[in-house]
Amino acid sequence: MARPRGVEDAVILRATAQVMGRVGPAGLTLAAVAREVGLVPATLVQRFGSKRGLLLALADLSEKDASETAERVRRSHDSALGALVALTVESAAAIATPESFANHLAFLCTDLGDPELYERALAVHRTHGRVIGELLTEAVGEGELRAGTDAAALARTVQAITAGAGLTWALEREGTLAQRLRQELDVVLSPHLPHLPPRDGHDQEES
Repeated sequence: MARPRGVEDAVILRATAQVMGRVGPAGLTLAAVAREVGLVPATLVQRFGSKRGLLLALADLSEKDASETAERVRRSHDSALGALVALTVESAAAIATPESFANHLAFLCTDLGDPELYERALAVHRTHGRVIGELLTEAVGEGELRAGTDAAALARTVQAITAGAGLTWALEREGTLAQRLRQELDVVLSPHLPHLPPRDGHDQEES
């Protein structure tokens, strides 16, 4: 049977992520996603087989998107650290409210108990870690970070800090998630920034 035309799979999958953030695991149905994109549930069954098939396809797309987004963001920034901040913020762009964070977190908890979904979630996590490590390594090479900085260890810290930032933001509900992510990145990166020389000697101690 020919596939119905009009809406690309990627559009459906990204709409699925939006619905997930609004309704959580209990509310996600093929009917809800179909309404979001103006299709009928039977079309989604034809393309993905089931809700589980839809979630697996979304997980596969998420890994691909992680690499492509990193490449696009890096091309649009002169600074590796600037690209890292922009990538971190953009990766969380779909999470605009504490409620949507809670719903996406609930899906992650479900993924951890499902071998196939866990495999894909781990792949996305590793892709993020690889990209962060590459940007930090580049930042060391370009002098944005101190020479000798352990980029691999710092990448693991950045991943842990950004994951925790989402949870504390959802609990404290102060500002936006993007603001919290920028704030926490500044804190974790600042000890690794090179010291700038005093300007015009004004900051030097009098001998």
